[in-house]
Amino acid sequence: MKRKIAIVAGGDSSEYGVSLKSADGLYSFMDKQRYEPYIVVLHGADWKVKLSSGETVDIDKNDFSFLCEGKKVLFDFAYITIHGIPGESGQLQGYFDMLRLPYSCCNVLAASLTCHKFACNHFLHGFGIPIAKSILLHRADEMTPEQIAEQVGLPCFVKSNTGGSSYGCTKVKAVEQMAPAVDKAFAEGEEVIVEAFMDGTEVTCGMYQTKEKTVVFPLTEVVTHREYFDYEAKYRGASDEITPARIDASMTDNVQQFARKIYQLIGCHGLVRTDFIIVDGVPHVMDVNTTPGMTATSFIPQQVRAAGLNITDVLTDIIEDSF
Repeated sequence: MKRKIAIVAGGDSSEYGVSLKSADGLYSFMDKQRYEPYIVVLHGADWKVKLSSGETVDIDKNDFSFLCEGKKVLFDFAYITIHGIPGESGQLQGYFDMLRLPYSCCNVLAASLTCHKFACNHFLHGFGIPIAKSILLHRADEMTPEQIAEQVGLPCFVKSNTGGSSYGCTKVKAVEQMAPAVDKAFAEGEEVIVEAFMDGTEVTCGMYQTKEKTVVFPLTEVVTHREYFDYEAKYRGASDEITPARIDASMTDNVQQFARKIYQLIGCHGLVRTDFIIVDGVPHVMDVNTTPGMTATSFIPQQVRAAGLNITDVLTDIIEDSF
């Protein structure tokens, strides 16, 4: 009998639409001879599963089941592809842990840590991983734009501490731009991170690990045609994504070793993509993505193809590793 797989998408952040596209990508990649996948969309308390007929029915949150033709259907595995809360923050992982339902990505602690960009980067910095200088802002803080600029320097990036896909992100070049940038970032969450600008080569490295093996993919170099790698660059073609990256073998190996070290330090599971910027020959970590984008043109599928692997086989590796 085929295992029933829930591809869990949606969520409660601005990345809702991006998540739905990743779910469609995962559905297309998954081995239909081995698995029976369903897309499950979460939005607040509204949880629904899409049936092959096109109909949607409610998920019973007591056991993450649904009714089909009068029969209860239970899932064997959840593939989480929510970018942001609650799928990237550890909340959904805790729910699945209590149900004893295996899932694709990091556990509660690792997911919660990586979702909190400031905490994650400073945790990694404690183990010698280079990061950008940054400060964390809360709504009650009374720092002036001048004080923020003095601590971090200009230009700098102002963004939500838990958001993604560059929603609410601004590159600030002058003090008078700081206050509106902070307000924009607070619209995406309760905390804001202000990060020093680093001038270098942006690369990203995907990998996964099972009980049997560790697979680190070729790097992708990101060359944006915008001011920075914003939403337009990520999703509307205003960038060049070059896989493998145009850097020498020694630097490629260095970045891949950093990616492996970060994966181990955090205690990651499943597919993880870590973003770096190489400044003066030194890779600095920018972000650790534990539910990376999974459309046909996303970084991970690009890197899987460049490695000569099949994305269907990679997903099968991750799912079967849980059993």
